[in-house]
This record gives sequence, structure tokens and C-alpha cells, in this order.
Amino acid sequence: MNKNIFLNRDIILIRHFKGAPGLRLFGIGPNFVPCKGLYKLKVLLDKNTSWAKNRKIKDLKNCLANSDVIVSLWSNNKILGFGRALSDGTYRSVLWDIVIDHNHQGKGYGKLIVNSLLETKRIKKSEKIYLMTSNQKDFYCQIGFDEVFSQNLLIKKCEN
Repeated sequence: MNKNIFLNRDIILIRHFKGAPGLRLFGIGPNFVPCKGLYKLKVLLDKNTSWAKNRKIKDLKNCLANSDVIVSLWSNNKILGFGRALSDGTYRSVLWDIVIDHNHQGKGYGKLIVNSLLETKRIKKSEKIYLMTSNQKDFYCQIGFDEVFSQNLLIKKCEN
């Protein structure tokens, strides 16, 4: 369900419908108001990540359409944070694209995004929840994730 959660008078966490149709198709942000939200998400990713920089709008739309759980964090009409997850609903879930604007890190917003994803029914039912990180391992360990040495991460790059 698309749900605005008011953390205080300036900060709103949005739990989007599956596939985030409001954000994806109409650019809807806080209070169900169009604010070019998809373009603001692209700017957030471009400015605050190395791994999600230069994503195309059409690819972001596809990514959102195929995501099970999506949350975004806003102050007025400015996006401060974002995260999404995929799940089979039983055995495995994966958290993806968790990002907080550099100017707003250290305020607990990352933990808020992660916990909001983890609290959803679809993710909560999973036997295991995975995530990958390039440089935030300590943050994720502080909030309950364990580093795993018994498995190897393998990547196959696909040509598009």
C-alpha cells in the first residue's frame, strides 16, 4: 500500500505500492503530489552513489516496476533516501539500492529505510535476507546483518 508515514513535520517516509506506480508513472512524492519524483530519484542516485550513477529513466522505471518493496524518504519535495527489495516471499529476499543523501547521513535515516524494508510482510517471511555493499559493511553489521565468509559472491556481466 502507498502510505505516507510522518516522522516529524518535515520528514516523510513513503512505503510505495508494489512496483511504485505513483512514483514510476506520475512522479508522485509526499502527500500524493506530483513533484518529478522519478527524476529526483535519478539525481539522488547520481549524486550519492558510484554503483547506481547514470541510470536511465526508462531503466529506473523498469527496475521499480519489478521491485516488490520500495520506500523513499522525503523532506518537503526533496528526496533524502531510497531503498527497494525483491523477494520470493518464502526463502530469499535481497535488499537493493539503499541510499541516503550525503548531506543527511548520520541521522538514522539509513536504519529507518532498512528497517522499513525488513518490516514488510513479504520480506519478513523470508528465511534469509541478502544484501551487498561496497563500503558500508560496518553500518549493516550494526543493524543486525552478519558478514558471511562461507559463500562467494559471483557476478556475470551481461551484454545489453
